[in-house]
Amino acid sequence: MPLLWLLVALAALPPAASGAWWATDPLLPKVPPVGSDSQHPIDAFVQGALAKAGQRPAAEADRPTLIRRVTFDLLGLPPTPAEVEAFLSDTAPDAYPRLVTRLLESPRYGERWARHWMDAVHFAETHGHDQDRIRTNAWPYRDYLIASFNSDKAYPRFVREQVAGDVLYPDDPGATVALGFLAAGPWDESSLRDIREDTLDRQIARYLDRDDVVTTVMQTFTSLTVQCARCHDHKFDPISQQDYYALQAVFAGVDRANRSYDPDPAVHRRRQEIQALLRGVARSDSGVLLGDAARAAVEAWESRRGHQRVSWHPFHPEVFLSAAGASFARQADGSFLVSGPHGPTDVYTFSGPLPLAAVSALRLEVLPDDSLPQHGPGREPNGNLHLSEVQLLLFEPGSTTGRPLQLRNPTADFNQAGWTVAQALDGEEKTAWGIHPAEGRRHVAVFELAERLTPVPGSRVAVVLKQLHGGHCIGRPRLLFTDVAPPSAAAVLPPEVEEVAGLDPASRSDAQRRVLAAHALKESLERELASMPPPGLVYAAASDFEPDGGLKPSGAPRPVHVLRRGEVLKAGEAALPGALACISNLPARFALRDPSDEGSRRAALAAWLSDPGNPVVWRSIVNRVWQRHFGRGLVETVNDFGRMGRTPSHPELLDWLAADFASHGYDVKRLLRILCNTRAYQLESRVVGARGTKLSSPDAFARGLDKPLTAEQLFRSLLVATGQPPDARDQVPGLPATELRRAFVAQFPDLFPAEYNATLYQAMFVSNSPLFDQILAARPGTLASRLQALPDSAARVREGFLAVFGRLPDRDEQEECLRYLAGRDVAPGIRQLLWALLTSAEFQINH
Repeated sequence: MPLLWLLVALAALPPAASGAWWATDPLLPKVPPVGSDSQHPIDAFVQGALAKAGQRPAAEADRPTLIRRVTFDLLGLPPTPAEVEAFLSDTAPDAYPRLVTRLLESPRYGERWARHWMDAVHFAETHGHDQDRIRTNAWPYRDYLIASFNSDKAYPRFVREQVAGDVLYPDDPGATVALGFLAAGPWDESSLRDIREDTLDRQIARYLDRDDVVTTVMQTFTSLTVQCARCHDHKFDPISQQDYYALQAVFAGVDRANRSYDPDPAVHRRRQEIQALLRGVARSDSGVLLGDAARAAVEAWESRRGHQRVSWHPFHPEVFLSAAGASFARQADGSFLVSGPHGPTDVYTFSGPLPLAAVSALRLEVLPDDSLPQHGPGREPNGNLHLSEVQLLLFEPGSTTGRPLQLRNPTADFNQAGWTVAQALDGEEKTAWGIHPAEGRRHVAVFELAERLTPVPGSRVAVVLKQLHGGHCIGRPRLLFTDVAPPSAAAVLPPEVEEVAGLDPASRSDAQRRVLAAHALKESLERELASMPPPGLVYAAASDFEPDGGLKPSGAPRPVHVLRRGEVLKAGEAALPGALACISNLPARFALRDPSDEGSRRAALAAWLSDPGNPVVWRSIVNRVWQRHFGRGLVETVNDFGRMGRTPSHPELLDWLAADFASHGYDVKRLLRILCNTRAYQLESRVVGARGTKLSSPDAFARGLDKPLTAEQLFRSLLVATGQPPDARDQVPGLPATELRRAFVAQFPDLFPAEYNATLYQAMFVSNSPLFDQILAARPGTLASRLQALPDSAARVREGFLAVFGRLPDRDEQEECLRYLAGRDVAPGIRQLLWALLTSAEFQINH
């Protein structure tokens, strides 16, 4: 029978395709009703609703309650006793508005509201899932949020930066860091990094990962449950499956990864320019390859290289050794054919006099041979090799210890993907130069000396070739030296570049100039990149990043299909990037000039979200801000404006707020300022109002709401009340505050859901925690030591109440506390008094 009633109820709901509903209707702000005792439009709306419900508002909260409430709401901290005293003694009519302004200008305001935002976007600094690896570079996004709220960034820009900041604001490093928003949620490392790219599980994981991104974006900014349309059209709201997968297509070209950025805007801007030019080189863009930057790079390259012919002189070592016991057979051309034992690792050492009076570069040739597997040049069955490190040592006459000579600027005729010649000089023995799949051919690598070497007569050099990867050893090496100046002239060139470089510049065709420009410009840009300070890293959405195991950039947006019943094996039509058709005044699909440009997809969605005509975005943010200040949204389901969520308790007020927010520059601080200054915000929280009028309706906002402190607020409140710094960077004597905070929160693993709301159970745990002993210890400057220094118990009770509650005790409280302290020693009595005050409901609730 219950199931039958459920089916009947569902059938009575309007179908999803029946059109718009209140959330997507255009904003039509009504003129607020005339309030009887308030001039503010917000109060007029609230009082109008109260009058219809036959209710009266509660009395205004007293000043100690008010400063505690507003300080917690704006800063997440309690006011200090000095701040409470200053506010209570300020009798000017504008004392409270000035207090609100001061709090909004505090740097801690950004910290508090960044925490609210991180909760909304389920930000975490670990991946979640089975491995739950730490995201060591997630923190810059947190700092971006703090800076954004403190600077009062306009909300539309705030939205755009977090979806497509790198595209829309390429000169602003913070706009790249903002993309941490798209990477904030959980990430399945096992499926998205540690299994093969071509598996079904990897495909499923990609769709699920994009689902989390789409859910975060749309619930945060629009309060719509678009994720309900993953397997079918939304059952209750006009959101189609096509809309859902259009949103997935927006994010088809990005992954969650460590993305580089430069905190210095000038460096960031130049790096972006370089990377744009490198992308143009990779695309063989004629505008780049025949442009001014390319011409200058070719001229500089030819000037550095010079026009002399490079002569290479074979090195004829007198000593040649294999750490694995391999044999060397000298060949007529100066190479050595290696045979006998090999692997799993080997180190070749060749020692002898230099063939020249001075040298500027070393050349290593790895040659094929019929005696080697697949003709070599490596000794592995597939003919590959892995050169982990190259070293050059100088032994002067009489010396038994070689002096390392610095090698730099390695070049090679071929690099295996992920195993480049640069890795033979990176000092990391786990990386190496490889030549797969170009086995069976001759290959060359050249290493410049950082300083031209002119050794004293009788000197010797040793060339050390470390090969540390599973037997991938060289089968036939040859070593040569040159004295060419500059040493860059000795660099290995691709054959097509070598051919063009030998031509008279005036006779080169455009195609030949593009070949040379691509090489010279790429070399110049990469050299400039190498000279720049190392970039920072932020864990964020990225299309270009260093590969991490099986996680590699896609290079272009991956194909996304509408999945029947959400199953990867039931792929339907291709999804085109877009948004929601239910916002009728905005296009549901994006007209992109280049659909292969993944950044343009995100930029189009950012524009759609921040469009002034998008009503759900502005309703959503003002509702979130209202919820954080009043404890409950005008729409109680802040993440669901759909038909399964709650309808607005004050629809006219919601639209008026959204329209007012838009018409005043989308200023979040201004919105907070006007909310804090309303009479509705300043009401006391008692359930029964003046003259016994019951305030029974929670939707009418007839009274203030008791809001339990979060664990973070409770911890910092304990520190502030007991006279200790609330900042985690400071230390509580005997234990670093960071460790104290973690230990404190760890006391209550099952009592802190979501924002870790304090409960009565928490009071019991706190009162029995050994950490509480450290907080209450009577050290110089702490509350306990100050109370002990007072002359009598009455003064101690008054000072204790002021410090903990920000108010004086009433007569009954004063008498009860004095009776308790009577006959007890001062130190334990004060300790027990503070224990009772700090574990009370009044201390743990923001009224």
